[in-house]
Amino acid sequence: MNTRKILIVLGEPNSTFTEVLFKYFQSKKFKNNKSIIVLIGSKKLFEIQMKKLKYNLKVKEINNINQASLKIVNIINVNYKFKKPFSKITQNSNIYINQCFDLSLDLMEKKKANYLINGPVSKNHFLKKKYPGVTEYIAAKTNSKEPVMLIYNEKLSVTPLTTHIPVKNVSKFVKKKKIINSVIKIKNFYKRHFKINPQIAVLGLNPHCETTSKISEEKKEIIPAINYLKKGSIKISGPFPADTFFLKKNIKKFHVVLGMYHDQVLTPVKTLYKFKAINVTLGLPFIKVTPDHGPNYHMIGQNKSDPSSIFYAFNFLKKIK
Repeated sequence: MNTRKILIVLGEPNSTFTEVLFKYFQSKKFKNNKSIIVLIGSKKLFEIQMKKLKYNLKVKEINNINQASLKIVNIINVNYKFKKPFSKITQNSNIYINQCFDLSLDLMEKKKANYLINGPVSKNHFLKKKYPGVTEYIAAKTNSKEPVMLIYNEKLSVTPLTTHIPVKNVSKFVKKKKIINSVIKIKNFYKRHFKINPQIAVLGLNPHCETTSKISEEKKEIIPAINYLKKGSIKISGPFPADTFFLKKNIKKFHVVLGMYHDQVLTPVKTLYKFKAINVTLGLPFIKVTPDHGPNYHMIGQNKSDPSSIFYAFNFLKKIK
């Protein structure tokens, strides 16, 4: 494929995702984009939401990717019954969302496209606690083991060792093998797509990397993992106390920070870079990107959503080799 092709699964129909896409498609960035973009979802809903939010875009329905064109909003239609442009999120959209993902993953498996961007889904209604997040959902559908969530920003990226699990369960998953697997996938990703051997920092689990109990995850799991990885060609340091790590003098030394749980690393990186970050799933047969926002149902239909993350997603895909 000479011209890169990007599939976009529209995801939860009652979200702000189409809004941020409208903002991107009306921008100069889209007009200068040299990749073909194909949406997977309901054409009728997309157009009605576009009219509701007062955007004017040319939408071309296609039956296969070979019919797609540059600088046009191409869409492969998936039927979806709805009454209003925007409604409350319920389980009524589950079959539709699943069909969209199945179609996109089939196209990716057949190498009809280069990259996949997915819109947000509801953890409560769509995933229904069967999967912690869309990362694990897609990993299961592609038979990919131990996916890694990388929240990417060109200045500093972060990875939570554990994703969407209760904090009380985190320590059960802080294991040497899991740390090693995550770090190796991070290193391979940076080497392949950015031609660099990244500097990786690892945070401890306990405050100040210390504990008064007999069990120390730092001593038992984290430090042995770091020592093992140091024997290879991996540039890794730690464990560092999380409370002081994200000072400017520290983070400028590293490309990636591996934390032990979700909010330990996502809170500081979102504070630093707001929506100029994306979720890249490592360990899949292809590159999958999720803009770093959820359905944002509080702002549905208001045309007030920040589109920075979808712009960042396209900039990222443009840069990688």
